[in-house]
Amino acid sequence: MKIAISGKGGVGKTTIMALLARQAKKHFNEVLVIDADPSPHMAQTLGVENPESVSAISEMKDLLVERSGKVEGSPFYNINPKIDDLPDRFMLEKDGIKLMVLGAIQTGDKGCACAENTVLKRLLTKLLLQKDQAILMDMEAGVEHLGRGTIAGVDHLLIVVIPSLSSIRTAQKIKKLADDVGIKNISYVGNNIIDDTDKTFIEERLEAPLLACFADSKEIRRSERNGTPVTDLADLFSPTLDNLITALKPL
Repeated sequence: MKIAISGKGGVGKTTIMALLARQAKKHFNEVLVIDADPSPHMAQTLGVENPESVSAISEMKDLLVERSGKVEGSPFYNINPKIDDLPDRFMLEKDGIKLMVLGAIQTGDKGCACAENTVLKRLLTKLLLQKDQAILMDMEAGVEHLGRGTIAGVDHLLIVVIPSLSSIRTAQKIKKLADDVGIKNISYVGNNIIDDTDKTFIEERLEAPLLACFADSKEIRRSERNGTPVTDLADLFSPTLDNLITALKPL
């Protein structure tokens, strides 16, 4: 199962992905979470000690340039770089959940990062082709990642939506771009749902059903404020998470 999750900033996609990862351990032998957000927070959400010490692969600029085979001053680079050893080198494990932090190439005024992104895309492609795993990708907020092809090959894209017009508008943009790049299975997941009015508000404006709904939770807010692992609360959402995993599992 290869799942990507996206949505407007602040809708809770990282929280839902972390809860989904914890619950997936009950259904799969191996769970790998890929934090592909430029401002990664998955390590903290999973309860990794000293999350600020976790290095993103994209920060290893010299290594990525070396692997791309790009010659300085040349417009050409290797489109098939060696990446076989990168997963083991940059992967850590917490409570049986493996985590890899990709981060993002920050180019600023330093020009194109084509060589580095080539290595990252190939790495994602390799990981997304592995079998007998649940691979969960926490994408950056918004729509930019869809233009880079970084989630090609996923089985399902989940778009997290909260009961707000701005969240719904972003979700609609993500859906359109995901359709354009050929992602076949796309579903909406509601978050911060207080009652059926919130669910109806979202579904009527999206003109589509919600695959799952996560209730507004003071326990999650308290956990995030205290810096404790959100995954410790997975049992509170167990029925919703199990139903979601069942809906996502390939036949």
